[in-house]
Amino acid sequence: FYTEDNRPFREVDIGTGKLKFRQVLQLEKGRVYTAGCLKELTQCINWSHPLSSPSGQDDIPYDDIYSPLTSPTVMYVGDSLFADLVDAKREFGWTTAAVTPEVGWEIELQRKAEFRVAGKAIEMLLNSLRLYQRQLGTGLRSKEDLEVMDKMERLVSSWRDEQTRLLGNSFGSVFRARYQPSLFAHSLRRYCDLYMSNVGSLRHYSPQHRFYPESPKLLSHEIRGSNPECCDIDDDIFFEFDC
Repeated sequence: FYTEDNRPFREVDIGTGKLKFRQVLQLEKGRVYTAGCLKELTQCINWSHPLSSPSGQDDIPYDDIYSPLTSPTVMYVGDSLFADLVDAKREFGWTTAAVTPEVGWEIELQRKAEFRVAGKAIEMLLNSLRLYQRQLGTGLRSKEDLEVMDKMERLVSSWRDEQTRLLGNSFGSVFRARYQPSLFAHSLRRYCDLYMSNVGSLRHYSPQHRFYPESPKLLSHEIRGSNPECCDIDDDIFFEFDC
């Protein structure tokens, strides 16, 4: 899309889904197009360079920082993070939206009782390990203390295995490498302003909607500052599942 020089747009018949065999010289509202490239786009919507040189000279309208294409007011929606969205964000500074079907699958899974119980069990075990070591102080651990900690860590691993099993594949979540964010998750956060399971999700928002994302907390001291170190066993989730 970004590097092609001669890849014309083709109009799609909304009724049949087939391509129309006619030249596209202008993009019209209410119609659907496929193929195309960035150079064709600038011509079809008359997106000209504000400092364009006289005709006849080879001046690509998006090869410097003064081009109107380098603007956050342009929103690019794509389903391939590294093939589409990275260049849109890095080269042009566009607002980018990723269509990631895995989001929908994981949201549905996270609503299930089994997955929520597994997550709560992991959280409580890790908090118990932290409190246990706080009680032990800064001295050396006894053999019995280390055995207790080893058993609790094995329980954490078994619950994480259960979460992977519930995901239905041996690789686990595309957004997680065990308990750490995956490379895909880091790249999604870096290059995408929005992500959704389906482009139809945008219909729930006004064209003038303003998104205010949560503050990303990546370091332990930031997380500890807003969350209690240990959750209470009387949490609502345990009453809900009658555990």
